[in-house]
Amino acid sequence: MHATVGIIGAGPAGLLLARLLHQAGIDSVVLEARDRAYVEQRQRAGILEQITVDALRASGAGERMDREGIVHHGIELRFDGRSHRVDFPALADGRNVMVYAQTEMVKDLIALQLAEGGPLLFEAEARGVSQDGDRVTVHYDRDGREQTLTCDWVVGCDGFHGVAKDAIPEDLRRDYERTYPYSWLGILADAPPVYDELIYAHSDRGFALASMRSATVSRLYLQVPNGTDPADWPDEKIWDELDRRFALAEDPAWKLTRGPITAKSVLPMRSHVTEPMRHGRVLLAGDAAHIVPPTGAKGLNLAAADVIVLARAFARYRQTGSTDLLDTYSKTCLERVWRAEHFSYFMTTTLHVAPEQSPFDTRLQLSQLARVAASRHAAAELAENYVGVRLDGPLG
Repeated sequence: MHATVGIIGAGPAGLLLARLLHQAGIDSVVLEARDRAYVEQRQRAGILEQITVDALRASGAGERMDREGIVHHGIELRFDGRSHRVDFPALADGRNVMVYAQTEMVKDLIALQLAEGGPLLFEAEARGVSQDGDRVTVHYDRDGREQTLTCDWVVGCDGFHGVAKDAIPEDLRRDYERTYPYSWLGILADAPPVYDELIYAHSDRGFALASMRSATVSRLYLQVPNGTDPADWPDEKIWDELDRRFALAEDPAWKLTRGPITAKSVLPMRSHVTEPMRHGRVLLAGDAAHIVPPTGAKGLNLAAADVIVLARAFARYRQTGSTDLLDTYSKTCLERVWRAEHFSYFMTTTLHVAPEQSPFDTRLQLSQLARVAASRHAAAELAENYVGVRLDGPLG
């Protein structure tokens, strides 16, 4: 089997890229190691920047998102027993974000790909990528036997542990990483949110985040020590701890709506960047190239930005034969990646309480949060980064 573009991984990055390539008249094959049910049930991010929303609409995958997604015009910061709202449209040129679960986005893109696009092969596990001049080969296992896909180009959307990045020789590759001394305990609960927008809470007990999946389903997170077993957190203990961390001196009666918890998981926190994002005819996108802690809501949106840039580059190549945009792909995307890495680091280290954190460090955190509440310039910096760097100028 041969394709102009071989895509490893049927997560949001791989599926959106396949769709954008299809619209540009470029054939592709998508290989995914897991089965369809698993891919459609993976719980991940749910905050979409405007560029991601626009790309889904342009791809034809925006109809259900526009019907069921929840537009958010800001976030609430809670710290030192008080609250402050960051107004996105007022601070970031009228832009907003949308809450739409990655699981639903993936379902929409899979349905489109199977109905209209090129081959999407589930349970096809890539084992390696080799290059020989202008030909790239993906070696994969499917149906109990070894198979190959030859391509003009390969895009690795296969995540942090994928094989695509191994196509970059070690002497040419640089990996930058930071690990954090805490994790998130995340839950899904059949409980209507009592808040209209996300709440980011700093407390002396640790960080907490109140999000949502719909008007009837809450998505909530607690900072916990690394290595935490979700089984050690019964439901009532989770709800009690959430209420403590969201407590407001100005409104002592404020409480979350409780309901059955339907899912629990622990998410480690790390930052990682692989440079370059291209070697020969192999390109990396999404988590294969970069990981961010989820505090800044950047992971899914960075993946979308990568493939938007890639789709434009492949369209240019098809129309003109020029590889100029493919040649600058890595540099173009890394500018945005490092901005998002810095913002995610800022949000994470400002809102979380590290083990053995000193009172001095805590006072610095509270001072920074107070500045966001008091200074329009500081609030605008947060808002502009949260809604996302525009895909214009050098990123266009």
